Amino acid sequence: MFSGCYTALATPFKGNEVDYEGLRRLVEFQISGGVSGILAVGTTGESPTLTWEEHNKVTQVVAEKCKGRCQSIAGTGSNSTQETMESTAYAVQLGADAALLVDPYYNGPSSLEIRREYVAPVAERFPQIQFIPYVIPGRTGTQLLPEDLAILHKQFANISAVKEATGSIENMRRTRECCGEDFAILSGDDDKTFSMMTDTLIKAKGVISVASNIVPKAVQEMTRLLNEGQRGEAEKLMDALTPLFGIVTVKTEEDSPYGTVLCRARNPLATKTLMAILGMPVGPCRQPLGKMTKKGLDVVLNAGHTVWKKNPEVLKPVADFFGVDVEARLNDQSILAGLTYAEY
Repeated sequence: MFSGCYTALATPFKGNEVDYEGLRRLVEFQISGGVSGILAVGTTGESPTLTWEEHNKVTQVVAEKCKGRCQSIAGTGSNSTQETMESTAYAVQLGADAALLVDPYYNGPSSLEIRREYVAPVAERFPQIQFIPYVIPGRTGTQLLPEDLAILHKQFANISAVKEATGSIENMRRTRECCGEDFAILSGDDDKTFSMMTDTLIKAKGVISVASNIVPKAVQEMTRLLNEGQRGEAEKLMDALTPLFGIVTVKTEEDSPYGTVLCRARNPLATKTLMAILGMPVGPCRQPLGKMTKKGLDVVLNAGHTVWKKNPEVLKPVADFFGVDVEARLNDQSILAGLTYAEY
């Protein structure tokens, strides 16, 4: 059964090219933090803007580095079942332990169609690999419902977990009710992990995390403590990690020539920005993702400063592994050059 922290790994770039050497270093950092597994080319890995050749190469690097050390999960889902079949075949060939199947976006099949025409055919064709449906209606515009998920779990031995990012407590509880106790619910939202794992009607087993790109050891430890019933100790870690969980998406109000507008810096922009500030080999996001606003960068910096001031041990593994002075980098104005737009 899946449990613990699985890092949704950011894909590093140099200019507009994938930085494969940087990718290997990021994987090693995750493994040194003791994570349960690493997800290649999920949303955080900017899967929408990778070519399939790049997609498969990133999957290959992650699977090879993880082999015998932690679980590797390949993001093979798409809005085309045929594409998913081809990507999954490659992941199986590489020896990935599992594949993440995001609900088909934009074309918006019903839950019945997601089950019958997407997940079931792929799970049936590749019985040797585990599949994790990824339910995130805020990004896909559709949703695999708990009832259909339960049918899949009953029908296929290789469907025993879900990445749950609906934001709905009712949906999470319904998933547990339908799918039973032998099914692993993994949080798809860092900031909801603690409540999902402590809710007796949800009983989540872990998280597929964004923040663990920066703090893998701490997120893994929090999930371990919760799975062992040590809620008090886990709550201390949750408090320490909250500022980093809060920058997965950064919302600011910006002044445009036509009035105030809401700006949302969505994952992975803010997290990659902090990684770059800390000296991790991550590079920019690929267009159409771009840069933070100055107000957004202030939010990111405040999160970094808060964690370093109150709980420096959380960020110490970054300092040790990458050989950087965290405090100095957080205060170095020259590092911030080019990370924001000059104006709205």
